[in-house]
Amino acid sequence: MDRDRDWVKTILPHREPFLLLDGVTELEPGVRAGAYWRVTGEEDFFRGHFPNLPVLPGVLIIEALAQTGAVALLSLPEHKGRVGFMAGVDKAKFRRKVVPGDTLLLGAELVRHKMGVGFAECTARVEDAVAAVATISFAVG
Repeated sequence: MDRDRDWVKTILPHREPFLLLDGVTELEPGVRAGAYWRVTGEEDFFRGHFPNLPVLPGVLIIEALAQTGAVALLSLPEHKGRVGFMAGVDKAKFRRKVVPGDTLLLGAELVRHKMGVGFAECTARVEDAVAAVATISFAVG
C-alpha cells in the first residue's frame, strides 16, 4: 500500500502547513498505520530551529506520530469525517536527531480503543535507527 498526501486528506482534517504526513504505507483500520514524512529543510520552522544547525523539533515528531495514529483510528467507518484530538503523550523518548534530507518513517499501533478514545504505541525511525518513541492517546471529537 502506498497512499499519497491527497489520500491522507480524505482521512485527516489537517491541511498545509500542518499536515505532516506525505503518505501512508500501511493501514489496518483500528489496528495500525505506517506513514512517512520527507523532511526537506524548506519547512518554515527551520529558519529558527536552529539557524546553521537545522533540527526537526521533537514536538513535531510527536505530532507526526499522532497524525499516523489518527489515520489508524479515523479510518474506521464509524469515525469517517471526524477529528482526532491528541489527549496525551507518555514515555516520549528522543533517540536521534532528524535533519533535512531525512525521511521519517512513522508507525502507530493502537493498543486500546473504545468509545472514541484510543491509545497508540508509536515509533519514528530514520532508516533503521529509532528517532523517537511515545505512547499517544487520542479522543475522537
